[in-house]
Formats: sequence, C-alpha cells, structure tokens
Amino acid sequence: MNDVTPPSSFGIVDRAVATGMSGLAFLEALRDGSLPAPPASEAADFWLAEVAAGRVVFEARPSARFYNPLGSMHGGWLAMVLDSAMGCAVHSTLAAGRAYTTVDMTVSLVRPAFESTGLLRCVGQVVHAGRRVVTAEGRLVDGHERLIAHGSETCMVLDAAEAGA
Repeated sequence: MNDVTPPSSFGIVDRAVATGMSGLAFLEALRDGSLPAPPASEAADFWLAEVAAGRVVFEARPSARFYNPLGSMHGGWLAMVLDSAMGCAVHSTLAAGRAYTTVDMTVSLVRPAFESTGLLRCVGQVVHAGRRVVTAEGRLVDGHERLIAHGSETCMVLDAAEAGA
C-alpha cells in the first residue's frame, strides 16, 4: 500500500469549479490537496491515493467508530468506500462541463474487516464508458491483498447544467 497521507483540508468545492475542469484534473487537485477533500472523507476516514483516467485508488482506515452490532466494520462503510472509488473512476473520464450520478450499485461483502485489519485499499476502474452510461467495478482489499468486498456500479453522465450546476 502507498500509505498516502490523509488530506489535511476538507470542504465543499463549488460545483461550477468542480465541473469547470475535466474530471481527471479535478480529482488530481483533490488528491494533491490544491482543492479540499470532501467532508465524507474526513467523517469516514478514507481518501484518494491515486488517480488516472478510468482508474482511482482510495485508502481507508477501519475504525471501531464504524462497527456494526456484531463488532466488525459496517457494510455501509465498506459500500461507501467502494461507491467512492467506482464513482471517481467514472468521474476521471469526464470532460469539463460534464457531471455524473450513480444509477445503481451492487456490493458483495466477502470477508469481515476490523480495526485490527489495518489500512484498506480500494481500486475503482471503468469497465465501459459510453456517452451517457458508464459502468465501473471496484475491489476492496487488505494489506495482504485479501479481498474484503467488491462491487459494480452504473452511472449516468449528464451535462453539468442538467445536474444542477
């Protein structure tokens, strides 16, 4: 794992700024810290570690703060990390003036994770990039490359104006 330093700045980027640049440039600015990481990253302790066209990597730190009643990581937290990686993989393919929204997502949880599991790595990768529909897949693994969860996602691509920008 890269063990990238988590962001130190969090906030909401104005939508016009976010959609005024390519998705790849926007995500690079988030990763490099020239734009603040989204508040969800701070609240849930995950962050963008790598970005390339059609592929992103997040790192996530499991914590007892996100345990379910049985004492392992809540599936919703694992799904949030996967959704972020798959959605950002889609975002990385968009031209300026474009936006996206998730239409559906499927997640399979195959192994429990705990605080003691240590840093997790989630790779999101585009499978198909059409003009209006983009699909992506994600894999969430531990430091020994053991699969924790995987998923797939379909996103609809919109003009930024259609998306309320």
